[in-house]
Amino acid sequence: MFKKIVVLLLLIFIISCKKEEVVKLTTDNYSDVINNEFTGDLAYETTAFVEKYWRVVGNTGFNESVYNIAKNLEKAGYILEENANEGDLLTYRIEKRPLKKPTWESVDASVIINNEKRPLLLHSTNRNMIALNSYCTPRKGIKADVVYIKDIKNLTKTNVKGKIVFAETSPYRIFKTAIIEGKAAGILTYNNPEYLQPEKNTTSIQFRSIPLDTIHKPWAIALSYEAKERLKKSLEKGKVTLNVNVQTKIYPSEELTIIADVKGTEKPKERLVFSAHIQEPGANDNATGVGVALEMANLTAKFINKNEFQPKRTLTFLWGDEIVSTRRYVQEDTIRAKNIKWGISLDMVGENTKKTGGVFLIEKMPDPSAIWTRGNDKHTEWGGSKMNLNQMKPHYLNDFLINKFKAQGKLANWPVSTNPFEGGSDHVPFLRENIPSVLFWHFTDQFYHTDNDRIDKVSKTTLKNVGTTALIAAYTLLNADIETAKSIINEIETAAKNRLNEELKQSKIAINNNQSLETQIEIISAWNNWYQKSIETTTDLVINKNDITKEIEHSKKLIDSISKTIILKLTKN
Repeated sequence: MFKKIVVLLLLIFIISCKKEEVVKLTTDNYSDVINNEFTGDLAYETTAFVEKYWRVVGNTGFNESVYNIAKNLEKAGYILEENANEGDLLTYRIEKRPLKKPTWESVDASVIINNEKRPLLLHSTNRNMIALNSYCTPRKGIKADVVYIKDIKNLTKTNVKGKIVFAETSPYRIFKTAIIEGKAAGILTYNNPEYLQPEKNTTSIQFRSIPLDTIHKPWAIALSYEAKERLKKSLEKGKVTLNVNVQTKIYPSEELTIIADVKGTEKPKERLVFSAHIQEPGANDNATGVGVALEMANLTAKFINKNEFQPKRTLTFLWGDEIVSTRRYVQEDTIRAKNIKWGISLDMVGENTKKTGGVFLIEKMPDPSAIWTRGNDKHTEWGGSKMNLNQMKPHYLNDFLINKFKAQGKLANWPVSTNPFEGGSDHVPFLRENIPSVLFWHFTDQFYHTDNDRIDKVSKTTLKNVGTTALIAAYTLLNADIETAKSIINEIETAAKNRLNEELKQSKIAINNNQSLETQIEIISAWNNWYQKSIETTTDLVINKNDITKEIEHSKKLIDSISKTIILKLTKN
């Protein structure tokens, strides 16, 4: 009996030891471990929490989102920075600044047409109907006739005093003429772009804004396609009177930014920053970015607390006001900014594309495709502005991230694509400070900025895929060494070969279409230069640049040789 007890205790001891065996995360198993551990549950739950609110900096929804992030960070083991010790690796802080202008939030609204029982619009079903910065009407609302301005050039010639101006344009565009000069009672507008498919999504309203005017205290209502058509049909029959009731809150507040740091153990000053903006009224834009960043932060804390992962460099998560918070982060501390090695914007990263349309996109740092957009490179409906070679940002980050996401796409049967640089999100402040940065997002989205961008348009699977791959890429960069640098050099070399051969194909097509040979040579040369300089940037991954000099020079010579051969082929043709 005694022997049996001893054997049993020994077995229990062995089993318990196996359970406590720590599986260290390495480059070889990042994908397997993170794919298994990143569920998308917290990202989805956070998205659902945040999207309940119409979020403007300083208002209730924005602030509740910040404190929800803080609560979850603390639960994961992050310590408020002011209470942390030097050895604490997981910290967070909430930065508070007074707002120069008051914040705003919508409360309720209704538009009744000609005293009909069925309202033209209700806030309960169209929460984007009130233009940002609108003031309240009197409690019982306001009753006034509608003046339809078909051509806004005629607005200055029309008497709109005490009436409601209806126009198919932006309320901002007619605000001064209608409200300040014309003394109109209010504004109704419609201008949903075609990519929203308004004749299909008839109830969608894309949110709009008007200037904050403390003197006139104006209001404006944005219309859905359905409401616009109904109003126009009523106007065709004759005089139209509306009962409009708008209730909002405008009050002094403060700006909150929340920042979480996972301190690097060897090079803590060097860092990778993920930025996700909180403001915007929707689910995909950008409650999804908030949610993905939070689950990434929490899973990283779990790995660190279990001693499974230790980053050499610091990993930072920033949640705040789009562009404003990120710009401040890279500008207010010049020493810190010099050590930000990579910045990534998480914006609209959880879409159910079967419902929204579009595809997951990596918006690249400015490369020649932003100048010569051809072949598989395509701008989104957002559109890109004209760029020149002086604005290019050669760096390995583009192709490194593309490769990581293509690998996840293949593994998960998940479509991944890219678009040339366009701007408009949190990657821009990084780039302006010459910090390598890209944007993760989706477009086109037929519910973009509309009140139909709700939780039912979000996919937990997409949240998981984006968060998983972003962490795989982040961990690889944070713990990069000589072998990582050599691997990335090989990736860049392969990408350069593929790109130059594709450009040869496109140049042949262009020449056959009577485009100039000189332009084609310029394009090939631009890509050659881009990749030559991109390979050189891998030196920031190693302590001693000489460790990878041989590999860099070999790849550069090969890429240059391919470029010269291509130019020779084009010249002979």
